[in-house]
Amino acid sequence: MSVPKPGKRFDRSIVEGPIRGAVWKLAWPTMLQNIIGGMQGLVDHAMVGNYVGYTGNAAIGVAWQIFLVVVVFISSLFTGMGVLVARFAGADEPEKVNRTVHQAFLTSIMLVAFVLAPIGYVLSPTLLDLVNASPEVQAEARPYLRVMFVFSFGMLLFFMLGGALRSAGDAKTPLRLGVVLTVLNIGLNVIFIRGLGPIPAFGTVGAAMGTVISGAIVSVYAIFRLYGGGWVVQFHRGLGWRPDWHVIGQLFRFGLPTGIQGVAMNIGGVLLLAFIGSLAMSAQAQAAYVVSYTQLFSFITWTSVGIMGATAAVAGQNLGAGQPDRTAKSVNVAAGFGLSLAAGIGLSFLLVPRALLGVFGMDDPVVVALSVQLLHYLAVSGLFITVALAYTGGLQGTGDTKSPMYISIVSQVVVPVGMCFAIQTLSTLEPRDIWLAIVLGHVTRATLSVIVFRRGRWRDIEVDIGDRRPA
Repeated sequence: MSVPKPGKRFDRSIVEGPIRGAVWKLAWPTMLQNIIGGMQGLVDHAMVGNYVGYTGNAAIGVAWQIFLVVVVFISSLFTGMGVLVARFAGADEPEKVNRTVHQAFLTSIMLVAFVLAPIGYVLSPTLLDLVNASPEVQAEARPYLRVMFVFSFGMLLFFMLGGALRSAGDAKTPLRLGVVLTVLNIGLNVIFIRGLGPIPAFGTVGAAMGTVISGAIVSVYAIFRLYGGGWVVQFHRGLGWRPDWHVIGQLFRFGLPTGIQGVAMNIGGVLLLAFIGSLAMSAQAQAAYVVSYTQLFSFITWTSVGIMGATAAVAGQNLGAGQPDRTAKSVNVAAGFGLSLAAGIGLSFLLVPRALLGVFGMDDPVVVALSVQLLHYLAVSGLFITVALAYTGGLQGTGDTKSPMYISIVSQVVVPVGMCFAIQTLSTLEPRDIWLAIVLGHVTRATLSVIVFRRGRWRDIEVDIGDRRPA
């Protein structure tokens, strides 16, 4: 058995230094990475909107929502991985960190090759029918969705590696990789969407091509670095290539509830798209939803998800180091960071909504009016979703992944979908009813997340994978 090369030491300031500094140290690179990475989505929508039209924007939004329903379940094992890695990093057990990440890597290869790619390709037309996408939107979305399903492994590996390094206390390496990924993606999208020289214009599907190719390039580089050493997480031959069912069981123990949570949330999103598709001007309403909610509102969710990831790492590491009071304090600090950022971004939704929409080439009067209306609702909603995600990070990072699952089912499915169904049954469903349902769902999620975290049951959750290795 080969002896692993020495890797970087874990950053002990996360469990020993000031809490605000520990949270911010992991939060700012993650938020910046999410913003930079999200810019590629903005470029996709802006270019497709200008070269294809609002049907292209609607196609990307619908296809991406469906893709997330499936892929979030597979990537849930990365959340389980993050729980284990954070605990073992806090306890200063590097070999357990490496074993955990390696098993997550092997498992994700099997899931993508034998589940995501074949099933996603075959079911793409059926999934598009479920969201009531108009024929012109389906024509643009179908090839985009199939490319994403079949060639998504590189992107998933990037997500896995980023989560592993962040949970181990290194948020800067994922940031650097994310910058490279985004630059590659934007460059390739410019080529494939509009065409260049002998390369024809692929339009909407060109956005998917740029995404998967850039993900593959960065992931190949990352694999070489993992085996070369020098990162806080590293692979070596002694880890073997056989599955360690004990580790895999722990990955799914903590990750599976997050997968169910993600599926439930995205099913809720798909059902909302179905309600939007039932409106009188469904294509315009879907375009407004895609640009205002899935793109512009992402400036709030990108930063909030970054805070959630940082909170999970700091909370998990401090609990692994036997310091639950620092864990509780870190979540409160993270929520404060999130509120400040969400308030600033939400203010722009109220003051300059038409300028923001103009970036996407939106000039249809109906689409613009609906988008401005939605942005006003989202300016309020952002304050609640950022608090919800900070406390979700605290729960998930400590190993309580079941509570966020139940909370999400109630807040992201039962509340908004139930409200839309009731209004549609008893009266006439209008766009503003759907926008209000989104806000009420976020208010519910924030309230329940704070209540559950403060009960403190996460303090007693135990995590271990033993010292066994694959035979």
